[in-house]
Amino acid sequence: MPAVNVNGCNIYYEIHGKGNPLVMIMGLRRNIEWWYRQIPALSQHFQVIAFDNRGAGRSDKPEMDYSIRLFADDTAALMDALEIDRAHILGISMGGYIAQELAINYPQKVLDLVLGCTSAGGATAVSMSAERQKKFTANEGLTPEQILQKDMDIFFSDAFVKNNPAAVEEFKVISMRYYQPAHAFERQFAACMKHDTGARLDQVRQPALIMTGDDDPLVPPQNSMILKELLPNSKLSIFPKGRHIFCVEFADRFNREVIDFFKPSS
Repeated sequence: MPAVNVNGCNIYYEIHGKGNPLVMIMGLRRNIEWWYRQIPALSQHFQVIAFDNRGAGRSDKPEMDYSIRLFADDTAALMDALEIDRAHILGISMGGYIAQELAINYPQKVLDLVLGCTSAGGATAVSMSAERQKKFTANEGLTPEQILQKDMDIFFSDAFVKNNPAAVEEFKVISMRYYQPAHAFERQFAACMKHDTGARLDQVRQPALIMTGDDDPLVPPQNSMILKELLPNSKLSIFPKGRHIFCVEFADRFNREVIDFFKPSS
């Protein structure tokens, strides 16, 4: 199993394809498996480096406080270990938080950025509704399958769930792989709640593509509009009817836009 010890934590990673490096950073609770609609397409154009954040997947889950800055430090150290000086960076949800911290603290490592369904956090953030947060965190006593089913309306549009039962079943199976224990979820979630880059994003000069679904209940799309205003060299792409995992529901468009954005600077 490929893993590198960075900052005292074994980080699981995979490398796919050839070309200029593209580092992909996953979100809260999830792992490499959730890139199943991205890696096959993007690895035809780039050398894709995907990994599990500490606390998720096949990486270590140390019992300590996590932070978004620590995740960014892990990402930078992994790049060093793999002798990747500079890369395209793609982060979704919490992975977008991490990508922002990476660009602020390690600008020399970041060629450009795609930030999906994410926010700047802090006072600038538009939070999920109180009702949604209560439901999202009400996991005690539930099995992983029950948690996933409870949150399904976060991930996909109602029409997609209704009309694509095979794709939804595939998503469920993939989501159960290397499932995150509750204690690690709580540590990652606590890190997310402290995320705040709003006052520092003017330091990010690299080109950025911000992507969001316009019906995302977990990270409302207003956050992407705020990011667009805070990032000096950015553009915004909105996916109608997209919810939090629009990169799966609208994978063909998502992948095409990522490739088109990164290719000119490759």
